[in-house]
Amino acid sequence: MRAVRFHRFGGPEVLRLEEIPPPAPGPGEVLLRVGACAVNHLDLDIRAGVSRRQVRLPHILGRDYAGTVVAVGADVVDFAPGDRAVVTLGWTCGRCRMCRTGRANLCRQGTLPGLDADGGYAEYALAPAVALARVPPGLDDVHAAAVPAAFGTAWHMAQLAGIAEGMWVLVHAAGSGVGSAAVQIARLMGARVVATASTEAKCARALDLGANAAVNYSRPDWAARVREITGGDGPDAVIEHIGGAVLEESLALVAPGGAVVTCGAHAGERVDLDVISFFRKEARLLGAYRATVTEYRRVLELCAEGALRPVVDSVLPLSDARRSHERVAARDVFGKIVLVP
Repeated sequence: MRAVRFHRFGGPEVLRLEEIPPPAPGPGEVLLRVGACAVNHLDLDIRAGVSRRQVRLPHILGRDYAGTVVAVGADVVDFAPGDRAVVTLGWTCGRCRMCRTGRANLCRQGTLPGLDADGGYAEYALAPAVALARVPPGLDDVHAAAVPAAFGTAWHMAQLAGIAEGMWVLVHAAGSGVGSAAVQIARLMGARVVATASTEAKCARALDLGANAAVNYSRPDWAARVREITGGDGPDAVIEHIGGAVLEESLALVAPGGAVVTCGAHAGERVDLDVISFFRKEARLLGAYRATVTEYRRVLELCAEGALRPVVDSVLPLSDARRSHERVAARDVFGKIVLVP
């Protein structure tokens, strides 16, 4: 099969299209013929060696992939050859406290396809059967692959924040996968949304997705503008995955009793926290790691029904994996780039 692998950490140039043997499913595993695989910013961090994850080289990237089952391992009863499926979680231990209490998304002994194990930048890829979801009718592989990390994570963050009708929600980086999903999810939950983006064109796209207002965060007064839009108190919830100064500003900006939920830190992994201001307004700072299988399946259903819309920036052949990484790094994307074998 053809697969894109890297044998050393580095820039996009380390990605190589190679011919390798296809994997065989073991007990509890499913082999998919990959129809599409989304590109995530985390792929760039793993490739560069800065993800804080243990990666065995050579490695195949690709966290989010959808396709058709071609073979199943022993003990697999829920899927059969010919079924269409999309990856949600990964291999979990089933024994730790997180797994035993229904929080397998927080299992620290498991592995994730594309991160700790080989993923979907290939013509064939393995996945654990327990972490697969069926692709609902109405979703093709390209749009199904654009759902899990973006919409699953955004849905999980919205649940942690307690987003509800009438709240003001600030969604940062609306042109990203998580951001473009979070705008739609917050609106679906009845909230009013202020979106930020790096250009006026992306701000316009955020408004098209349902944001009530959009602010260009490259302007120095973006925070003041958000505070003005939200009536002076700031947003009730902030969906954030940038880190650094943006996270610090969000903590200062959030309304009394509000929540800031973060799932990334590409702009800085260390922040200063004004503890006095933080506790005086009873703010909450929450981390979001990844969604549960139930949450992934729910957003897939909502996307298939048309209540949510996967945002696909472009579809590129697997041979253009390097170019996809270059475009993501340059922020020349709105939504997801999806690779097809």
